[in-house]
Amino acid sequence: MLLSIIQGIFKSKPNINDLLQKAKAGNQEVLHDLLFANWPFMKKTATFVCKRPIDEHDEEFSIAMNGFHEAIRTFDSKENASFQTFAHLIIRRRLVDFIRKESARKERYLLLEPVQEESSSQHFIFDEKSIHTYSENEKSASRREELLQYQQLLAEFNLSFEELTKCSPKHSDARKTAFHIAQMIAESDELYESLLKNKRLPLKEIEHLVEVSRKTLERHRKYIIAVVLLLNSDFIYIKDYVKGEII
Repeated sequence: MLLSIIQGIFKSKPNINDLLQKAKAGNQEVLHDLLFANWPFMKKTATFVCKRPIDEHDEEFSIAMNGFHEAIRTFDSKENASFQTFAHLIIRRRLVDFIRKESARKERYLLLEPVQEESSSQHFIFDEKSIHTYSENEKSASRREELLQYQQLLAEFNLSFEELTKCSPKHSDARKTAFHIAQMIAESDELYESLLKNKRLPLKEIEHLVEVSRKTLERHRKYIIAVVLLLNSDFIYIKDYVKGEII
């Protein structure tokens, strides 16, 4: 079982869906094999999100594995583009949540330097009101910085916030389709590098991968580019703000 999973887990959609159904139904052997076969994928995703090498000894890897397990339990082939894309997004969300909680925890325990006459073991913790004020000010500054950086990134592709407001798909189905295409591009090294290099969508390559007309791709190209850039960014505050709105 394990060998067949390693050799072709993502090559045949019916095959992976069958394995997922067995794992969801309680087949522990299939579940274990899926988790084991996808260790490299989990490490790669965790490393990408955390921007540093992650291995099985890191807490972030445990979170990635839990995220992958969650993806197995909740994946629906009728609603989601592909299992690997879906799993990547779940792992990414869980890691971002972890990073934000760790950041908040550290902020909460900010310490003042000990007073000279006091013992070196004594520390003075900011009061809760001061911590809250500091935290909110830091978040506001981070949001502004993210918006500025995103605006500059969009400008490299001749895009602006004003244009995106006008060109975003109005209907939820069209928005969902465009978002799934953006996911596919963000997850493909070849397509993403082509976008960054040429500053335009690789329409010819995408045409052969999706059941969407070229006319539709061209109509939503600005929106798709903006979403791709956001998905592959570290703009956690912007992502949190638009969550539920871009799809």
